[in-house]
Amino acid sequence: MRAAVLRTMGAPAPYADSRPLAIETVVARPPGPGEVRVRVRAAGLCHSDLSVIDGSRPRPMPMLLGHEAAGEVVEAGDGVSTLRVGDYVVFSFVPMCGHCGPCACGRPVLCEPGAAANARGTLLGGAMRLHDAGGTPLHHHLGVSGFAEYAVVSEHSAMRIDADLPPKIAALFGCAVMTGVGAVVNTAGVRPGESVAVFGLGGVGLSALLGAAASSAWPLVAVDVVQTKLALARELGASHCIDAREGDVAERVREATGGGADYSIETAGHAQVLANAYAATRRGGTTISVGLPAPDRMFSVPAVSLVAEERTVKGSYMGSAVPRRDIPRYVALYRAGRLPVDRLLTHTLALDGINAGFDRLAGGEAIRQVVLFD
Repeated sequence: MRAAVLRTMGAPAPYADSRPLAIETVVARPPGPGEVRVRVRAAGLCHSDLSVIDGSRPRPMPMLLGHEAAGEVVEAGDGVSTLRVGDYVVFSFVPMCGHCGPCACGRPVLCEPGAAANARGTLLGGAMRLHDAGGTPLHHHLGVSGFAEYAVVSEHSAMRIDADLPPKIAALFGCAVMTGVGAVVNTAGVRPGESVAVFGLGGVGLSALLGAAASSAWPLVAVDVVQTKLALARELGASHCIDAREGDVAERVREATGGGADYSIETAGHAQVLANAYAATRRGGTTISVGLPAPDRMFSVPAVSLVAEERTVKGSYMGSAVPRRDIPRYVALYRAGRLPVDRLLTHTLALDGINAGFDRLAGGEAIRQVVLFD
């Protein structure tokens, strides 16, 4: 099969010239027990992929990238009980064992064996099913490796969806929508009339904005530095749009919300943006960090404010999701017109154009781009 392989992190931009992702012929071994082979129909480009390419989030090399994708099951290994050949699926980038402490208490995105497998670049059971034309093993990216014509994954990394959902839309539910909407619905638990400020308007940030609008948040403030993204946020339900390059951002959010947002949601993965989001949160409010800063970045707050103002800072990984529960719910809201996630799709491309696609992502010229496979 054809696939996009990353062999070395830290290539310089522009990526269309340095070509960190090489389009290679890759062999996928048959699925083992509890695994399935999926024909990938569409795969989204995400900042989590970009952070591996640029080296800010190190992963074992070489690796077949891609974690936000959708496709059709074409083969099932022994013991597979939740999927059948012919099922259409969206991938979850945390495989969930169902038995560890976090899984048992309803927090499967914190699955301990799943996190360990992702760090090793293996499937949930520890296997590596990919190798290049010379026989060198290739690591799996977050248990998915979706930038390829086929993926071999744990059955716990794939969630069944309706076959009539267009693949280019279905793929978005695996990361951008699940993460952004989940941060609002699951992590924050926003109620009608509570104020929300979203910092960063990429695919995840705009998904959070959609989730806040669907939850009847008000006021709903969007913060970014790209005017086209702010304009789209206005169309998608933002009551106020703030250019972060102009003036005191936190003060402007406080003015828009009458003293500070009940919930400030940071999706940029930048420590200073998170500090601004905290400063823009009202007394008694909650600041939610969704973006993934580089591992060496630190975040500090006035310690007394946590007590004297009863502030809360929470992390939200993958939208605190229970994917088998949440993905069908979000798809239903999309079909009902409550989550117009199709508005997030700005580009479709072929696999050969993937390096240029990451240039667009790095430059803020795209929201969600999807590689389509014939």
